[in-house]
Amino acid sequence: MSLTKRDVRDYLIGFALVLIMVGIATWLHDYEIILPEIGALTTGMWIYHTPTWVSQPFKIFLAPSGTAVIGFVVNQLPISYPEKVGITLLLILLLLNVLRSTLAPSFATGLLPIIINATHWSFILAIFAFTLTLMIGVLLQGHYKGLPAGKPLHYQHMLGFVLAAAIWVGAVWVAGYPQMAGIPPVLVVFFEASQLPSYSGRLALQQIVALSGAATIGVLVHLVIASWLLSALITLPLVFILLQLLRIKLPAAYAFPLLALVLPANMFHTLPIAATIAACYFLGAVFAYRKLAALTGLASENN
Repeated sequence: MSLTKRDVRDYLIGFALVLIMVGIATWLHDYEIILPEIGALTTGMWIYHTPTWVSQPFKIFLAPSGTAVIGFVVNQLPISYPEKVGITLLLILLLLNVLRSTLAPSFATGLLPIIINATHWSFILAIFAFTLTLMIGVLLQGHYKGLPAGKPLHYQHMLGFVLAAAIWVGAVWVAGYPQMAGIPPVLVVFFEASQLPSYSGRLALQQIVALSGAATIGVLVHLVIASWLLSALITLPLVFILLQLLRIKLPAAYAFPLLALVLPANMFHTLPIAATIAACYFLGAVFAYRKLAALTGLASENN
Protein backbone atom coordinates (compact mmCIF):
# COMPACT_ATOMS: atom_id res chain seq x y z
CA MET A 1 0.00 0.00 0.00
CA SER A 2 1.48 3.34 -1.07
CA LEU A 3 2.00 6.04 1.56
CA THR A 4 1.57 9.76 1.09
CA LYS A 5 3.71 12.36 2.87
CA ARG A 6 0.78 12.90 5.23
CA ASP A 7 0.66 9.17 6.01
CA VAL A 8 4.39 9.14 6.78
CA ARG A 9 3.97 12.16 9.06
CA ASP A 10 1.06 10.52 10.89
CA TYR A 11 3.01 7.28 11.35
CA LEU A 12 6.00 9.15 12.75
CA ILE A 13 3.84 11.14 15.17
CA GLY A 14 1.95 8.03 16.25
CA PHE A 15 5.10 5.96 16.78
CA ALA A 16 6.67 8.88 18.64
CA LEU A 17 3.76 8.95 21.11
CA VAL A 18 4.14 5.22 21.77
CA LEU A 19 7.90 5.55 22.24
CA ILE A 20 7.39 8.46 24.64
CA MET A 21 5.11 6.22 26.71
CA VAL A 22 7.70 3.43 26.79
CA GLY A 23 10.43 5.98 27.54
CA ILE A 24 8.51 7.32 30.55
CA ALA A 25 7.99 3.76 31.81
CA THR A 26 11.72 3.08 31.43
CA TRP A 27 12.65 6.28 33.25
CA LEU A 28 10.29 5.54 36.14
CA HIS A 29 11.04 1.77 36.12
CA ASP A 30 7.27 1.13 36.09
CA TYR A 31 6.04 -1.42 33.54
CA GLU A 32 2.40 -0.64 34.40
CA ILE A 33 2.76 2.60 32.41
CA ILE A 34 3.32 0.60 29.21
CA LEU A 35 -0.17 0.32 27.74
CA PRO A 36 -0.13 -2.00 24.68
CA GLU A 37 -3.48 -0.85 23.37
CA ILE A 38 -2.26 2.74 23.10
CA GLY A 39 -0.26 1.47 20.11
CA ALA A 40 -3.45 0.15 18.53
CA LEU A 41 -5.53 3.21 19.43
CA THR A 42 -2.89 5.59 18.10
CA THR A 43 -2.67 3.70 14.80
CA GLY A 44 -6.42 3.38 14.38
CA MET A 45 -7.21 7.00 15.21
CA TRP A 46 -4.26 9.17 14.21
CA ILE A 47 -3.07 7.13 11.23
CA TYR A 48 -5.97 5.07 9.83
CA HIS A 49 -8.71 7.47 11.03
CA THR A 50 -11.03 4.48 11.55
CA PRO A 51 -14.57 6.00 11.34
CA THR A 52 -16.09 3.86 14.12
CA TRP A 53 -13.23 4.84 16.43
CA VAL A 54 -13.03 8.59 15.82
CA SER A 55 -16.74 9.33 15.36
CA GLN A 56 -17.22 10.07 19.07
CA PRO A 57 -14.05 11.82 20.30
CA PHE A 58 -15.08 12.16 23.95
CA LYS A 59 -15.68 8.41 24.21
CA ILE A 60 -12.06 7.85 23.18
CA PHE A 61 -11.35 8.89 26.76
CA LEU A 62 -14.48 7.60 28.48
CA ALA A 63 -14.64 4.03 27.12
CA PRO A 64 -11.02 2.82 27.49
CA SER A 65 -10.58 4.66 30.80
CA GLY A 66 -13.84 3.24 32.13
CA THR A 67 -12.98 -0.33 31.18
CA ALA A 68 -9.47 0.08 32.62
CA VAL A 69 -11.01 1.06 35.97
CA ILE A 70 -13.33 -1.97 35.73
CA GLY A 71 -10.42 -4.34 35.11
CA PHE A 72 -8.32 -2.71 37.84
CA VAL A 73 -11.10 -3.13 40.42
CA VAL A 74 -12.01 -6.68 39.37
CA ASN A 75 -8.34 -7.65 39.61
CA GLN A 76 -8.45 -6.92 43.34
CA LEU A 77 -11.19 -9.51 43.92
CA PRO A 78 -10.16 -12.83 45.57
CA ILE A 79 -11.27 -15.00 42.63
CA SER A 80 -9.49 -17.07 39.98
CA TYR A 81 -7.90 -15.60 36.86
CA PRO A 82 -10.47 -16.98 34.36
CA GLU A 83 -13.31 -15.72 36.59
CA LYS A 84 -11.77 -12.24 36.58
CA VAL A 85 -11.57 -12.34 32.77
CA GLY A 86 -15.19 -13.48 32.42
CA ILE A 87 -16.60 -10.89 34.83
CA THR A 88 -14.55 -8.11 33.25
CA LEU A 89 -15.73 -8.96 29.73
CA LEU A 90 -19.38 -8.85 30.85
CA LEU A 91 -18.91 -5.49 32.60
CA ILE A 92 -17.10 -4.08 29.55
CA LEU A 93 -20.01 -5.05 27.30
CA LEU A 94 -22.41 -3.41 29.74
CA LEU A 95 -20.39 -0.18 29.82
CA LEU A 96 -20.05 -0.02 26.03
CA ASN A 97 -23.79 -0.55 25.68
CA VAL A 98 -24.49 2.27 28.14
CA LEU A 99 -22.05 4.57 26.32
CA ARG A 100 -23.45 3.51 22.92
CA SER A 101 -19.88 2.80 21.83
CA THR A 102 -18.32 0.06 19.73
CA LEU A 103 -14.73 1.09 20.49
CA ALA A 104 -13.17 -2.38 20.43
CA PRO A 105 -9.82 -1.47 22.07
CA SER A 106 -11.79 -0.88 25.26
CA PHE A 107 -11.68 -4.66 25.76
CA ALA A 108 -7.89 -4.56 25.77
CA THR A 109 -7.60 -1.73 28.27
CA GLY A 110 -10.08 -3.55 30.51
CA LEU A 111 -8.23 -6.90 30.42
CA LEU A 112 -4.71 -5.48 30.72
CA PRO A 113 -4.75 -4.82 34.50
CA ILE A 114 -5.76 -8.45 35.06
CA ILE A 115 -3.10 -9.83 32.70
CA ILE A 116 -0.22 -7.82 34.22
CA ASN A 117 -1.75 -7.85 37.73
CA ALA A 118 -1.77 -4.05 37.93
CA THR A 119 -1.81 -2.84 41.54
CA HIS A 120 -0.53 0.73 41.36
CA TRP A 121 -2.57 3.82 40.55
CA SER A 122 0.12 4.76 38.00
CA PHE A 123 -1.70 2.37 35.63
CA ILE A 124 -4.96 4.31 35.88
CA LEU A 125 -3.20 7.67 35.64
CA ALA A 126 -1.33 6.52 32.53
CA ILE A 127 -4.59 5.36 30.89
CA PHE A 128 -6.23 8.70 31.68
CA ALA A 129 -3.27 10.70 30.37
CA PHE A 130 -2.76 8.85 27.07
CA THR A 131 -6.43 8.42 26.15
CA LEU A 132 -6.95 12.12 26.89
CA THR A 133 -4.01 12.92 24.61
CA LEU A 134 -5.51 10.77 21.86
CA MET A 135 -8.89 12.43 22.27
CA ILE A 136 -7.34 15.91 21.92
CA GLY A 137 -5.42 14.74 18.85
CA VAL A 138 -8.61 13.45 17.19
CA LEU A 139 -10.41 16.70 18.00
CA LEU A 140 -7.57 18.72 16.44
CA GLN A 141 -7.45 16.53 13.31
CA GLY A 142 -11.21 16.92 12.80
CA HIS A 143 -11.79 13.63 10.95
CA TYR A 144 -14.76 12.92 13.20
CA LYS A 145 -16.82 15.74 11.70
CA GLY A 146 -19.75 14.57 9.63
CA LEU A 147 -19.55 10.98 10.82
CA PRO A 148 -22.76 9.39 12.17
CA ALA A 149 -23.26 9.14 15.92
CA GLY A 150 -22.57 5.89 17.69
CA LYS A 151 -25.12 3.11 17.78
CA PRO A 152 -25.85 0.71 20.64
CA LEU A 153 -24.49 -2.81 20.48
CA HIS A 154 -26.75 -5.34 18.81
CA TYR A 155 -27.89 -7.92 21.33
CA GLN A 156 -27.16 -10.82 18.98
CA HIS A 157 -23.56 -9.59 18.70
CA MET A 158 -23.30 -9.26 22.48
CA LEU A 159 -24.73 -12.73 22.98
CA GLY A 160 -22.42 -14.23 20.36
CA PHE A 161 -19.40 -12.51 21.90
CA VAL A 162 -20.26 -13.71 25.41
CA LEU A 163 -20.93 -17.27 24.22
CA ALA A 164 -17.69 -17.54 22.22
CA ALA A 165 -15.65 -15.99 25.05
CA ALA A 166 -17.26 -18.28 27.66
CA ILE A 167 -16.41 -21.38 25.60
CA TRP A 168 -12.83 -20.19 25.17
CA VAL A 169 -12.32 -19.30 28.84
CA GLY A 170 -13.83 -22.62 29.94
CA ALA A 171 -11.73 -24.62 27.45
CA VAL A 172 -8.37 -23.09 28.42
CA TRP A 173 -9.26 -23.39 32.12
CA VAL A 174 -10.03 -27.12 31.78
CA ALA A 175 -6.94 -27.62 29.60
CA GLY A 176 -4.74 -26.19 32.36
CA TYR A 177 -3.74 -22.97 30.58
CA PRO A 178 -5.83 -20.32 32.37
CA GLN A 179 -3.35 -17.58 31.40
CA MET A 180 -4.63 -17.91 27.81
CA ALA A 181 -8.15 -16.81 28.85
CA GLY A 182 -7.62 -13.20 27.83
CA ILE A 183 -5.48 -12.15 24.85
CA PRO A 184 -6.55 -8.51 24.32
CA PRO A 185 -5.55 -7.85 20.66
CA VAL A 186 -7.31 -11.02 19.51
CA LEU A 187 -10.50 -10.15 21.39
CA VAL A 188 -10.40 -6.64 19.91
CA VAL A 189 -10.24 -8.01 16.35
CA PHE A 190 -12.91 -10.60 17.15
CA PHE A 191 -15.27 -7.91 18.44
CA GLU A 192 -14.72 -5.76 15.35
CA ALA A 193 -15.06 -8.71 12.95
CA SER A 194 -18.38 -9.65 14.53
CA GLN A 195 -19.67 -6.14 13.72
CA LEU A 196 -18.78 -6.32 10.02
CA PRO A 197 -21.62 -6.88 7.50
CA SER A 198 -19.50 -9.55 5.75
CA TYR A 199 -16.37 -11.48 6.66
CA SER A 200 -14.44 -13.48 4.08
CA GLY A 201 -12.14 -16.42 4.65
CA ARG A 202 -9.28 -14.50 3.06
CA LEU A 203 -9.65 -11.60 5.48
CA ALA A 204 -9.83 -14.02 8.41
CA LEU A 205 -6.62 -15.71 7.27
CA GLN A 206 -4.85 -12.37 6.75
CA GLN A 207 -5.82 -11.21 10.23
CA ILE A 208 -4.75 -14.50 11.83
CA VAL A 209 -1.33 -14.27 10.14
CA ALA A 210 -1.00 -10.61 11.15
CA LEU A 211 -1.86 -11.26 14.81
CA SER A 212 0.34 -14.35 15.17
CA GLY A 213 3.16 -12.65 13.26
CA ALA A 214 3.03 -9.51 15.40
CA ALA A 215 3.04 -11.62 18.59
CA THR A 216 6.04 -13.59 17.33
CA ILE A 217 7.92 -10.42 16.39
CA GLY A 218 7.30 -8.95 19.83
CA VAL A 219 8.54 -12.04 21.68
CA LEU A 220 11.59 -12.76 19.49
CA VAL A 221 12.88 -9.20 19.55
CA HIS A 222 12.40 -8.86 23.31
CA LEU A 223 14.24 -12.16 23.87
CA VAL A 224 17.26 -10.65 22.15
CA ILE A 225 16.90 -7.06 23.39
CA ALA A 226 15.99 -6.54 27.03
CA SER A 227 15.56 -2.77 26.76
CA TRP A 228 11.88 -1.79 26.61
CA LEU A 229 12.54 1.32 24.55
CA LEU A 230 14.93 -0.25 22.05
CA SER A 231 12.68 -3.29 21.67
CA ALA A 232 9.67 -1.06 20.89
CA LEU A 233 11.77 1.02 18.49
CA ILE A 234 12.59 -2.12 16.47
CA THR A 235 9.28 -4.02 16.66
CA LEU A 236 6.89 -1.24 15.65
CA PRO A 237 8.45 -0.79 12.16
CA LEU A 238 8.60 -4.58 11.75
CA VAL A 239 4.86 -4.87 12.41
CA PHE A 240 4.31 -2.04 9.93
CA ILE A 241 6.25 -4.01 7.28
CA LEU A 242 4.25 -7.16 8.09
CA LEU A 243 0.93 -5.37 7.59
CA GLN A 244 2.18 -3.77 4.37
CA LEU A 245 3.11 -7.21 3.02
CA LEU A 246 -0.32 -8.57 3.97
CA ARG A 247 -1.96 -5.44 2.52
CA ILE A 248 -4.30 -4.95 5.47
CA LYS A 249 -4.88 -2.33 8.14
CA LEU A 250 -5.05 -3.91 11.58
CA PRO A 251 -4.39 -1.50 14.47
CA ALA A 252 -4.60 -4.30 17.08
CA ALA A 253 -1.43 -5.88 15.67
CA TYR A 254 0.59 -2.93 17.01
CA ALA A 255 -0.42 -3.87 20.56
CA PHE A 256 1.46 -7.19 20.53
CA PRO A 257 5.04 -5.81 20.58
CA LEU A 258 4.16 -3.74 23.65
CA LEU A 259 2.21 -6.59 25.25
CA ALA A 260 5.34 -8.75 25.03
CA LEU A 261 7.15 -6.18 27.18
CA VAL A 262 4.75 -6.42 30.13
CA LEU A 263 3.58 -10.05 30.16
CA PRO A 264 4.47 -12.27 33.12
CA ALA A 265 6.97 -15.05 32.39
CA ASN A 266 4.32 -17.79 32.23
CA MET A 267 2.61 -15.99 29.33
CA PHE A 268 5.57 -14.42 27.53
CA HIS A 269 7.12 -17.51 25.94
CA THR A 270 3.79 -19.01 24.87
CA LEU A 271 2.36 -15.76 23.47
CA PRO A 272 2.87 -16.57 19.74
CA ILE A 273 1.22 -19.99 20.11
CA ALA A 274 -1.57 -18.67 22.32
CA ALA A 275 -2.25 -15.76 19.95
CA THR A 276 -2.37 -18.08 16.94
CA ILE A 277 -4.73 -20.58 18.57
CA ALA A 278 -6.99 -17.84 19.96
CA ALA A 279 -7.09 -16.02 16.60
CA CYS A 280 -7.95 -19.23 14.75
CA TYR A 281 -10.74 -19.97 17.23
CA PHE A 282 -12.35 -16.54 17.47
CA LEU A 283 -11.95 -15.37 13.86
CA GLY A 284 -12.72 -18.85 12.57
CA ALA A 285 -15.94 -18.74 14.60
CA VAL A 286 -16.96 -15.46 12.95
CA PHE A 287 -16.25 -16.83 9.48
CA ALA A 288 -18.09 -20.10 10.20
CA TYR A 289 -21.09 -18.24 11.60
CA ARG A 290 -21.27 -15.98 8.54
CA LYS A 291 -21.04 -18.94 6.18
CA LEU A 292 -23.72 -20.82 8.12
CA ALA A 293 -25.99 -17.76 8.17
CA ALA A 294 -25.52 -17.31 4.42
CA LEU A 295 -26.32 -20.96 3.70
CA THR A 296 -29.34 -20.87 6.00
CA GLY A 297 -30.61 -17.71 4.32
CA LEU A 298 -30.10 -19.22 0.88
CA ALA A 299 -31.97 -22.36 1.89
CA SER A 300 -34.85 -20.28 3.22
CA GLU A 301 -35.03 -18.34 -0.04
CA ASN A 302 -35.05 -21.56 -2.06
CA ASN A 303 -37.85 -22.98 0.09
